[in-house]
Amino acid sequence: MSLITLFSAPKPFTDPHIALIQRNAIRSWTLLPDVEVILLGEEAGLAEAAQELGVKHIPNVARSANGTPLISSMFQLARENSKSDLLCIINADIILMPDFVQAAKQVAELKEKFVMVSQRWDYDIASPLDFAEGWESRLREDVRKRNQLHRPAGSDFFLFPLSTFHEVPPFTIGRAGWDNWMIYKARREGWAVIDCTPSVMIVHQNHDYSHLPGGKPHYEHPETNENIRLAGGQANIRYTILDATHQLLNGTLARPALTSARLTRKLELFLRAVFFFLPEPALESIARPKRWKKRIQRWFKQR
Repeated sequence: MSLITLFSAPKPFTDPHIALIQRNAIRSWTLLPDVEVILLGEEAGLAEAAQELGVKHIPNVARSANGTPLISSMFQLARENSKSDLLCIINADIILMPDFVQAAKQVAELKEKFVMVSQRWDYDIASPLDFAEGWESRLREDVRKRNQLHRPAGSDFFLFPLSTFHEVPPFTIGRAGWDNWMIYKARREGWAVIDCTPSVMIVHQNHDYSHLPGGKPHYEHPETNENIRLAGGQANIRYTILDATHQLLNGTLARPALTSARLTRKLELFLRAVFFFLPEPALESIARPKRWKKRIQRWFKQR
């Protein structure tokens, strides 16, 4: 029995670059110790890729009216087809290395109920990764040279124990909102939200949006609006890695440092709690004014 089951709903393998980065990502997962991989969906080329890479493939994922896989169905299928203590939903463009498994083991020993997240490092890649001996150190060095740590807006994976996330709304994958809801849900339930950015390198392979209708980012699609509704409104999709309750540092859990961004976020949550009776547009104008962020940033610079 593996410690972790990674599950994902990859995009179709029809676009050459998307196919390339997905094979890179999934291949990196198969090299991890104590990990099982499940690929979900019926997208073109997925069954063949799963067979090629030696991972489990489950086609019967429930979909939206537009044919987009539903997060709720993905979670259910992962639970039904895994014997692992930890589950992890992950985007199929993310390269993982053994530090990910080490971090998961450390977190599981320290907390009973949690969700583990991380910022990602954005990385341009146009060829298959060479997984020959030493590939991890070569990749780390090249990624750090480019120094493109993505801002803490959402997460490309969520690792959690079986005791959590039993009920997930029927969000559509690949649209905005559902990932923010994962952090909101954990905070609401009192589970630890653990940012492991200081302890792992999560590599995101950059790509365009040609796989989406009109080639537009997912924020502009109608299914994003439905995700926001299912999440309970705009306030619940404001949650990001800035809302982490802990950080994993050298194998121990610590409270995140109070940066200007985190202080701004704490102020926003406070104002939302105080003015909870106002309609959402009025709350937005009070809780997220740009002037507050600028004032706090100036205060930090003057210290």
